[in-house]
Amino acid sequence: MKSIRLRKASARGRLLLLIGVPLFLVLAALTYFYFVGGRSSGRWALYQAIHTDPATFARYSLKPGQRCGDAPFAFPTSGVILGLWDQSYRWGHRHAGIDIFSGTEPGITPVYAAYPGFLTRLSDWRSTVIIRIPSDPLNPGRQIWTYYTHLANVEGASFISDEFPAGTHQVPVEAGTFLGYMGNFSGDPGNPTGLHLHVSVVRDDGDGNFLNELEIQNTYDPSPYFGLALDHQNNPDEIPICEGEFTIEDWELVDAND
Repeated sequence: MKSIRLRKASARGRLLLLIGVPLFLVLAALTYFYFVGGRSSGRWALYQAIHTDPATFARYSLKPGQRCGDAPFAFPTSGVILGLWDQSYRWGHRHAGIDIFSGTEPGITPVYAAYPGFLTRLSDWRSTVIIRIPSDPLNPGRQIWTYYTHLANVEGASFISDEFPAGTHQVPVEAGTFLGYMGNFSGDPGNPTGLHLHVSVVRDDGDGNFLNELEIQNTYDPSPYFGLALDHQNNPDEIPICEGEFTIEDWELVDAND
């Protein structure tokens, strides 16, 4: 009887081993992907320093109107780029744009158009505008769209310029046009995004409409448009910065409060 019980215990042990080891490896891989391959990177490791040390923030902060080399797009706001294209913030997520953090408060940091085009704001958009660019500067003849969002406070009070009320359709804008102020609207007052501007370069559907920006396959890598290393897969750790020209004086940037 003792021998039988020992064999049964041994069989259970082998079964637990066969199930437990693969399960542990899967959980370990998922944990690594989430905390190391996804959210965590050299950029996020500097997050606290950037927000608490003005000198560090200034070192990595880009300015509106700043153009990196001969890149076609100018930087649309003041801040530090912490979230890149194709970065993962959670399991199954692939970020479809870039996130720019200003370190201020909602409704303070102005946002400007990075490139000329035709602006649309759908009737139910409280924090978003999108600009149609008829001819992609990197691929002439191909239409693209630039998408700007989180331009509202946590409750959904819009920070978008009064020049572009809800329902605005295809209004011509120049590079440097004031669009609104950076906010933290997520659609859920109980779960704000954290203050930042999200910008993406969106594909056209071939019939003159923009595709769903939430899906990364509907967007382009913004790196060549801004002249910065904005693809997380190719830049997993560094905060993108450049020594580009400042063209603020050419833009005639006007704050709506002036």
